Amino acid sequence: MARRTGSADLPLHNGRVPAWLAGRMATLGSVICQAIVEHYGRDELLCRLAHPFWFQSFGSVMGMDWHSSGITTSVIGALKRGLDPLKDELGIYVCGGRGRHSRRTPDELSVLGDRVGVDSEGLIRASRLVAKVDSAAVQDGFDLYLHGFFVTREGRWTVVQQGMNGEKRQARRYHWHSGSLSSFVDQPHAAIEGPAQGEIINLTDRRAEKSRSAQLDLLASLGPDRIVKELLSQSQPDSPAAPPSEQLSLLHLIMPDHHDLRSSDVFTRRLHATLAAAAEQGPVDFPELLLTPGVGARTVQSLAMVAEVVHGAPYRFQDPGRFSLALGGKDRQPFPVPIKVYDETITVLKSAMQKAKLGNSELLAALKRLDDQSRRLETSARGPSLETHIARERARSAEFGGLSVFGSESPETDETASS
Repeated sequence: MARRTGSADLPLHNGRVPAWLAGRMATLGSVICQAIVEHYGRDELLCRLAHPFWFQSFGSVMGMDWHSSGITTSVIGALKRGLDPLKDELGIYVCGGRGRHSRRTPDELSVLGDRVGVDSEGLIRASRLVAKVDSAAVQDGFDLYLHGFFVTREGRWTVVQQGMNGEKRQARRYHWHSGSLSSFVDQPHAAIEGPAQGEIINLTDRRAEKSRSAQLDLLASLGPDRIVKELLSQSQPDSPAAPPSEQLSLLHLIMPDHHDLRSSDVFTRRLHATLAAAAEQGPVDFPELLLTPGVGARTVQSLAMVAEVVHGAPYRFQDPGRFSLALGGKDRQPFPVPIKVYDETITVLKSAMQKAKLGNSELLAALKRLDDQSRRLETSARGPSLETHIARERARSAEFGGLSVFGSESPETDETASS
């Protein structure tokens, strides 16, 4: 049975993803998904997408704003574009999206049913139900504007939705996963992510069963026009809010309002372990790679963080901001996107996947060893402070082809430039 596993504060951000980043996100996101499917299967990819901490880390490692709600839109859009050419090969299909794209979800699922033989009517019903639950049964002050539906050829699915509270400049993301569902209306969420808004109306909680039954009777006798009013009045006697002890047991990911990445946002020992693994294990596992022009230790550092996104256990994604240290951020936080490193990271990962398809998985295995080494070094590795590491990255930004929404970096770029 599904349960609520966590929540998080997500500040709203304006702006669009620039074309130079959107295309790279689609490619990198696609190859990361391929690696997960290759190692662990399609169902595991659905589980990852249903995990709010992993989802935020996934967006961060691709160069999006590490703390913002914009990760949701950009990740879903990137995967829809990047996985489309591989959808039949991988057996992973992405439907829906933001605004008008979300309203096309039923049509896309209907076409998918005709193409691959999945139960499109059941999937359409699931899509509509989760949207109704998050927009009506859970009244938490957020208006849904995004609905992403990920489905496998076997008919299993994950839904990622997001709502907005414009007045508070906050967003809440909702994750659903069919693999853990026994009921659409009895604690169905894999996780709800977003800012705490005090006491909310959540009729999906099992303690609201009496209230749900009463509302079904009301719907039959009074019609849909009065159901919201009655819903509010009927929910009071059976307050679904979890008791304090239960609330404290849930994970709560807080995405801060500050845009700069601070040491309080990162488990520094994990950063040190990643840097050490790249330095110690990288030359051992990638001797030929390191002889390739343009590929060096900095790319191996990026690959080590990508490897953690592919292989890491759930507990390792409690500090999503750390993954922005792989390829920076489009708003120059924590540092400009190092385009040369980004492209070399994609080149290595694509090469690893192509070789794996031909039966040679050594490069993929080497990436996994990087992740294994990082974990082994966590208790012993030492390194620079986060501030020192970011300063070094900014100082070398021009060398790595640094790019942000503010333009290209140069050696004379003012290091105090802000977003």
